[in-house]
Amino acid sequence: MSKAKKSAFSPNEYVVYPAHGVGQIVSIEEQEIAGIQLELFVISFEKDKMTLRVPTNKALEIGMRSLSSPDVVSQAMKTLKGKAKVKRAMWSRRAQEYEQKINSGDLIAIAEVVRDLHRTDDQREQSYSERQLYEAALERLTREVAAVSGADEGDAAKQVDEVLMGRAA
Repeated sequence: MSKAKKSAFSPNEYVVYPAHGVGQIVSIEEQEIAGIQLELFVISFEKDKMTLRVPTNKALEIGMRSLSSPDVVSQAMKTLKGKAKVKRAMWSRRAQEYEQKINSGDLIAIAEVVRDLHRTDDQREQSYSERQLYEAALERLTREVAAVSGADEGDAAKQVDEVLMGRAA
């Protein structure tokens, strides 16, 4: 069944899995699960020391995608430069929306979360849950920026930080 169309992804390719961010396809393997023969992508998330197996026929359906293009990365950087849009809804509701954006795997939506939750030194301190969401979004953003540009994560983090600091100036 999955042999009919060529897989959209190949081994050694970096991909974005919505709930976990950037990972690398290590291999494609066949496994029998509950009596059904399945072809699976084996994706390694080095930083999290995690391996995920995703059925090849479900990969696109669950939102797995290739890395963003450099154009999308520059659009995400422009988003970071924008003015923070903080809704006046209750924190629990906003936190849910931020969580959904982070787990959507959409780089622009993740950049919006980073932009909206970023605090400069002269602003009030973040709550624990705000900081957790901010750091999760920032990590996803910098990992994808690093993977797209071929830089290491430290350089990508500096690049994102410079954009955020430039916004405050």
